[in-house]
Amino acid sequence: MFSKILIANRGEIACRVAATARRMGIRTVAVYSDADAGAKHVAACDESVHVGGSAPKDSYLRWQAILEAAKATGAQAVHPGYGFLSENEAFAQACADAGLVFIGPPPSAIKAMGLKAESKQLMEAAGVPLVPGYHAAAQEPELLRAEADRIGYPVLIKASAGGGGKGMRIVERAADFDSALASCKREAINSFGDDAVLIEKYVQRPRHIEIQVFGDSHGNYVHLFERDCSVQRRHQKVLEEAPAPGMTEAMRAEMGAAAVAAARAVDYVGAGTVEFIVEQRPDGSMAFFFMEMNTRLQVEHPVTEAITGQDLVEWQLRVASGETLPLTQQQLRIQGHAIEARICAENPDNQFLPATGSLQVYRKPAATSFARADGAVAVRIDDGVREGDAISPFYDSMVAKLIVVGADRAQALARLDAALAQTHIVGLHTNVQFLRYVARSPSFVDANLDTALIPREEAVLFRQEPVGLAVAVAASIAERLIAERRLEQADPFSRRDGWRAFGVATRRFGFEFQGESVEARLTYRHDGAMQLQVGAVDTALAFDALDGAIDLRYAGQRHVVRVYRLGEQVHVFAPHGATRILDVDLLDHAGDAHGEAGRLTAPMPGKVLSFTVKVGDKVSKGQALAVMEAMKMEHTIAAPADGTVAEILYAPGDQVGEGAELLTMAA
Repeated sequence: MFSKILIANRGEIACRVAATARRMGIRTVAVYSDADAGAKHVAACDESVHVGGSAPKDSYLRWQAILEAAKATGAQAVHPGYGFLSENEAFAQACADAGLVFIGPPPSAIKAMGLKAESKQLMEAAGVPLVPGYHAAAQEPELLRAEADRIGYPVLIKASAGGGGKGMRIVERAADFDSALASCKREAINSFGDDAVLIEKYVQRPRHIEIQVFGDSHGNYVHLFERDCSVQRRHQKVLEEAPAPGMTEAMRAEMGAAAVAAARAVDYVGAGTVEFIVEQRPDGSMAFFFMEMNTRLQVEHPVTEAITGQDLVEWQLRVASGETLPLTQQQLRIQGHAIEARICAENPDNQFLPATGSLQVYRKPAATSFARADGAVAVRIDDGVREGDAISPFYDSMVAKLIVVGADRAQALARLDAALAQTHIVGLHTNVQFLRYVARSPSFVDANLDTALIPREEAVLFRQEPVGLAVAVAASIAERLIAERRLEQADPFSRRDGWRAFGVATRRFGFEFQGESVEARLTYRHDGAMQLQVGAVDTALAFDALDGAIDLRYAGQRHVVRVYRLGEQVHVFAPHGATRILDVDLLDHAGDAHGEAGRLTAPMPGKVLSFTVKVGDKVSKGQALAVMEAMKMEHTIAAPADGTVAEILYAPGDQVGEGAELLTMAA
């Protein structure tokens, strides 16, 4: 076994690998960029080496610098994590040439599976079912369009060297093919350095089910069952679970055998995932087709660990050091049900735009390092951040992974909702509340799963207000009064409890909630009770301070809430959801003017990729004006109304902050 390894990655996966290595007595070396100098993964390792600037191309993708760090620190092996260099054939070969063990498959397997077109040809020869499509090398746009017409719409354009949902476009009709192809190729060249694509028939009600496989250098192969990853946005996974709901033992065996055959076909060693599209047919039957093989550990690997009781990183380390697989296929068993939720810095109500900022509040449910299916551990958190850390525009938007395990799916769902309710993040937009909506949606609860679940459940997933005005105001006022009481204990002359010898006293509070101005009136009664009027609700208010929380009684209901005040912003977390309300000074507040006409601003910090117009162009409402990139995702900025481009304020390649004015328009 190795005595020291270098982890060529960052964030939660670097912390995850370091945890297992420490448990096994293996020392670890972290690498870090300028932006990550104080990151959690650096502190989680025994040693660390700076490898360059903040952008991945200047640090985590500089494999020569990473190899030099490994040699300088005496590391014997390199764990690539996922993303970055994990599926880079040249890097794997360079590790071998440098006398380092690459903790992953051999370069030949990465090459065979790295290009989707070639891998599909290989799988076809191995007898693995394929979706009808075009996988050849010729890439002339006219040929690709003709192939799409032959296959029949809708089709899916996919970057051949892609992964993680990047470089993928669904094309519903022939008229949209050319623009979708150009966008896909542009994203592919930026993300992977290769703009080759393949085209496949788009399965109408697809489920995304993948099989975890493992091979060793002694010719042994196993699969560790399946994961359902159908709940996706922008072709990226949101919730994953294992085992897949509705999976029969016969189909599990058939898919497992196909996945092992795929691994065996390329002499695979280590952890890999064979991904399948599963078609749900009107008669209730299911058919599966090979989609791709990811030659690395997957983000969602913890759900497999939860139902099997195995540590897959430990398996990776043992196999890479030359040991045989720890278990045979017959020894592997499924216990319980596990679900993983990806907590991301993004705004679901604004097309999932990535968000940046500081984790001014980051509170998590109680958890331990490894979930087990026997019920001893119900919740697991994998993250690479701490309270106060910044989420920068340089890397992926994922903040953490929340994994729950239960005896069955119903128990896992209940635990997921409870754990998400205990996850409090303040300082930037996140998808935590959205994840609760998804997990409670009829389709997900009933396991009516396919990749269209999110648009199908749109009515209950977006622009919801779970807490409500009355509770938000009552919680904000209660938090303020509790703070005043603390001051009164030190200075009795500062008491603001409204005591009068006769009559009552009334205080006015101003708020903004959901874009509307609100005034609340708090009346102190002579008997010490309080009456709060918020809109049409006028009833008794009572509360007590708990350990970091508020026991709130208002409008005939009791809520235990947590309130975080950051300047004028008050964040309220209740058991049934979270919201934000603005506490304003009634004397000074005159309202803010938002969205000045004729100005177009960046909806997120990032890089300007291109402008599709020039000064003087007449444009129509909805017409694309510019393309930005942030956190590896593209966003198109469209004209809010008809007009003429008056001025362009940036050039392609410029980095801009959120709210920066990109161009102006005249009526």
